[in-house]
Amino acid sequence: MDFIPSAIALNIPLPNGTFFPIFWYGILIVTGALVGAYVATLEAKRRNLDVDHVWNALLVVLILGVIGARLYHVLSTPTGSAIGLQYYLDNPIEILNFRQGGLGIYGAVAGGILGIWLYCRYAKLQFWNLVDLAMPGLAFGQAIGRWGNFFNQELYGFPTTLPLGIPIDAAHRLPQFADLTQYPVETTRFTPTFFYESLYMLAIGFVLLFIARRWKNAKPGDQLILWAVFYGFGRFLTEFQRPDAWLLSGIATAQLIGLALIVIGGVTLLYRHTGPNKAQLAAQAARQRRTRRAPPQPTEEN
Repeated sequence: MDFIPSAIALNIPLPNGTFFPIFWYGILIVTGALVGAYVATLEAKRRNLDVDHVWNALLVVLILGVIGARLYHVLSTPTGSAIGLQYYLDNPIEILNFRQGGLGIYGAVAGGILGIWLYCRYAKLQFWNLVDLAMPGLAFGQAIGRWGNFFNQELYGFPTTLPLGIPIDAAHRLPQFADLTQYPVETTRFTPTFFYESLYMLAIGFVLLFIARRWKNAKPGDQLILWAVFYGFGRFLTEFQRPDAWLLSGIATAQLIGLALIVIGGVTLLYRHTGPNKAQLAAQAARQRRTRRAPPQPTEEN
């Protein structure tokens, strides 16, 4: 691939002769959110739930999702970047500069789930039912939103000779690839990490929809748990192609979170569908043993 995209979708002229740029990243994030909400309405109709709750909750979810995504970014310190937690501590006003990029999906999901919980409290709805509606749509929204990274020339991996490799111009190179003599712009191609994650999230969306329709013994909240396990696994693998990953003790933070999601989600799912049943059987067997061992009670003579 030889195409280098522009981050700006269009420029809106202003009265003072300047232009207000509209970025592809923002367009794709909003598009992903709307597509995700639409998928949630399809799930709501299938479950005979009021679809208006999906659209009513969307604004709260978006606001808290963006706040959570920004906070995650502010707390992180990508490898090789001068913009990290210390930068924002020294320049706190920059925390509000959303147009310069910097959003983290883990924070976005956490904020969005909080938004769903708050809306359910307000509307007196069952939280687990509403959050389950959102999970397939979240996966589709992630698949679309990741293309914003393509236009921003970010979320790419190490140099590659594979056909899907993408060019990155000098201004968007990570420090370790900034030597244009060693990595010429004309011939160097990089792993499109964003693309692989986008495909993976698209697959997760369809898998979650399939499970929602076929798994008759599913319980409220299972879709959230499944999303956590699936995404945690995919993100763990993705981070191997993130040269700018935020590290903790030499391990990518996103990988640690991904592993936690896999373990906690997997154990929770198994317990919900096997643990309680086994416990009930054991308790029943114990009661039967006590009944058999109990001495017969004397009868009262008249």
